[in-house]
Amino acid sequence: MKGARPLSDREVLDVSQSFSGKYASRDKALFLLGTKTGFRVSELLSLQVQDISQHGKVADRMSVRRAHMKGKGEGRTIGLNPEAKSALHAWITEAQLTSGPLFPSQKAPSKPITSVQAWRILDAAYEANGLTGQLGTHTMRKTFAGKAYTLLNHDLVNTQRALGHKNINSTVSYLSFNDTVINDAIMRL
Repeated sequence: MKGARPLSDREVLDVSQSFSGKYASRDKALFLLGTKTGFRVSELLSLQVQDISQHGKVADRMSVRRAHMKGKGEGRTIGLNPEAKSALHAWITEAQLTSGPLFPSQKAPSKPITSVQAWRILDAAYEANGLTGQLGTHTMRKTFAGKAYTLLNHDLVNTQRALGHKNINSTVSYLSFNDTVINDAIMRL
C-alpha cells in the first residue's frame, strides 16, 4: 500500500481500454472490479465464478468470504458497480465460465492467476498508457478509496466502511495522497 498512488478518472478509462490479447476481457474485468469495489488483489483473485454469478447472470452484489479477507476476521459484501458488472459479464460470457476461478490462469485453469501475474498485467497497462509514479495492484484499491471518499462527501466513517477497515487510521493513510490539493490551498493562503 505504502507509496501506491491512485488513478484519475481519465487514467482509469485509458487503462480499462488498453488491455489486449486473448485475456483482454479477463484483465479488464479484474481492473474494473478492483477500482470499483476496493477489494485487495488477493481478495479479487480468490473469487470463484459462483461468488458473483446467480442463475447464469452476474449478481448485483458480490461477497468475499472471511477465509480470503486480510486478517480473516469477517467477510465483506459490496454492491457491484454497473461498469464492473458489465465487464464481468463480458468476460464470463467470452470465456464460457460456469465454475472455478473467476480469473483463471492460462497455465493452470483450475487455479487463479497469481498476484505477481496480476501485477505484470497491470504494470504493462500502466506502461502502455505512459503512466508514471508508484503504480501496482494496490493502485486499484487506492483509486477506489479516493473516489469513494469524494462521492461520500468526505465522510471518513463511511469511507472506512466502504474499504472494510477496522481502524479509521488505516483509512486516513489511504487518503493522505493528495498533496496537490494541499499545495494549492497553501498557495492561496
